[in-house]
Amino acid sequence: MAERIQKVLARAGYGSRRGLEEMIKQGKITVNGEQAKLGDKIAFGDTIRLEGGKPLSPKRLWQQPQQVMLYNKPVGEVCTRNDPEGRRTIFQALPSPEEGRWVSVGRLDINTSGLIILTTDGELANKLMHPSNEMDREYAVRVLGEVTSEMMQNLRDGVELEDGKAHFADIQEAGGEGANHWYHVVIQQGRNRAVRRLWESQGVQVSRLMRVRYGTVIIPKPLKMGKWSMLEGKDLERLYESVDLQFNELEKIGRAQREKKLRPIKMAKAPARQKASTKPKGKRSPRIRGH
Repeated sequence: MAERIQKVLARAGYGSRRGLEEMIKQGKITVNGEQAKLGDKIAFGDTIRLEGGKPLSPKRLWQQPQQVMLYNKPVGEVCTRNDPEGRRTIFQALPSPEEGRWVSVGRLDINTSGLIILTTDGELANKLMHPSNEMDREYAVRVLGEVTSEMMQNLRDGVELEDGKAHFADIQEAGGEGANHWYHVVIQQGRNRAVRRLWESQGVQVSRLMRVRYGTVIIPKPLKMGKWSMLEGKDLERLYESVDLQFNELEKIGRAQREKKLRPIKMAKAPARQKASTKPKGKRSPRIRGH
């Protein structure tokens, strides 16, 4: 079955649909030796080249495993593939996928730990990051300084930051003693350091920040810092459904070898306070219960 060029290439991890559409407009993609045009479709057997390079692998284009990996990122690692400052990257800790490459769903800054989702499915990554889907990102935050009820209401209502207004979709106290207190917050934007900047706008400083959930995916309890786990079964299907994509079971051929290379750990049952929304698009934040 023929599909639009940008859809096939995005699914195989060659870029976002929008970025690939720009490449088509700029004449950087050819199909069977002819310059591609927006709206063109391709099918198995077509020869696709990007920017005059070698033909793209048919196996990667048409038999792409829909793999999703969860990584518990420690503080001190960056989310780029190659860091000019020589800092350790998350990709140094990960096994290579059978086909394609890992695409990170969003980023965490060097001082933030917790859940990173990676996938070989570029279409899934694009959907999960697209602002229109308003995916929940839940964080456990330790702040230094007094937090009043007025401050919490300001953070719910929205605060003007240098790059526009931002707010927490939900915020709940989670205990603490002395000057340090824990909160669980939900934000539906992927803007740089937005969680830290929102707290700083109220005169308090974030002393620790951990992502514990992204959309329907909750970080498993057994997943130790610096370790990874494959997302499988109903959890994987639920993630695809949350962005209106269809999950296709992997081919049985070679599956045993894949599982040997990428052995999953048992997923933990999520605590009630991190319960993910069952609605497809997460446009309403789930209520985070107290601790």
